[in-house]
Amino acid sequence: MTQWPDPTVLELLVGIDDHGSLSAAGRHAGLAQPNASRALQLFERQLGVALVRRSPAGSTLTPEGTVIAHWARRVLGETQRLLEAAEGLRAHRQAELAVAASMTVAEHLVPEWLSRFHRAHPQVRVHLQVHNSDQVFTDVATGTCDVGFVESPFVPSPLHHLVVARDELVVVVHPTHRWAHRGSPLTITELAGTALLVREPGSGTRTTLDLALHSYDRADPLLEMGSAAAIRTSVLAGTGPAVMSTLAVADQVKTGELSVIKVPGLELHRALRAVWTGPPRLMGPAGDLVQLARDHHARPSIATSRP
Repeated sequence: MTQWPDPTVLELLVGIDDHGSLSAAGRHAGLAQPNASRALQLFERQLGVALVRRSPAGSTLTPEGTVIAHWARRVLGETQRLLEAAEGLRAHRQAELAVAASMTVAEHLVPEWLSRFHRAHPQVRVHLQVHNSDQVFTDVATGTCDVGFVESPFVPSPLHHLVVARDELVVVVHPTHRWAHRGSPLTITELAGTALLVREPGSGTRTTLDLALHSYDRADPLLEMGSAAAIRTSVLAGTGPAVMSTLAVADQVKTGELSVIKVPGLELHRALRAVWTGPPRLMGPAGDLVQLARDHHARPSIATSRP
């Protein structure tokens, strides 16, 4: 026999043993008697032995059928336990949500999203991992997390993605920096030729900046840092200029601790995306979180300094 038996025919055998008739066994298995009879005959041909003794008084198992019915009970019992285990895993999976987020999104948007999500889904335990965008892509692709949030302008195939918010990068300096007091606008060429405080390769912020300046001669970075917070602290200390998310510097610009420098012609708007693998439509707690993020986000607005 090269083909796995249909569990339904195993239910028929057990039903005949329990109820003493094919019709009763068929009803128990959800089959009409003609279909039940054909299924048993096919199974007998597959096994090469007679399993059922048919007579006007009803159907009974042959000795061989009794042996097969014994094993059928065990197979059906183990199958039921398999289904119960799968259901337990599914319920456990739905009660937990693994989220990965790139740095800026994790620091400035995800906390509020998760707070609102917890109020709506208090039974779901959320695990948050914070990485740069490239690592988030890896976590999603390998199944380490259920959903990711990134700032990168590119999403690798075959991940699915959906825009949940929008953001803008701006040039920021300490208020005493010479750019904050110059009489003419800063040009893109000057920006590209300046050593900047930047994020590490693989960061969505770094990728967006590199893409915007790819056709210009670039100076080497002044410093590469692993978080927006570290860069912001360095700019506040007067170390040098940086290009940062409005999310990361809105408070400091509002208080005058940082100055935003206008660069005519420089386009640094970007989309913040949810990414996932599997079915194109994200369902369950992960889908609820993404929808909540889309509904909640309000793009920050900060004033830019005039040259």
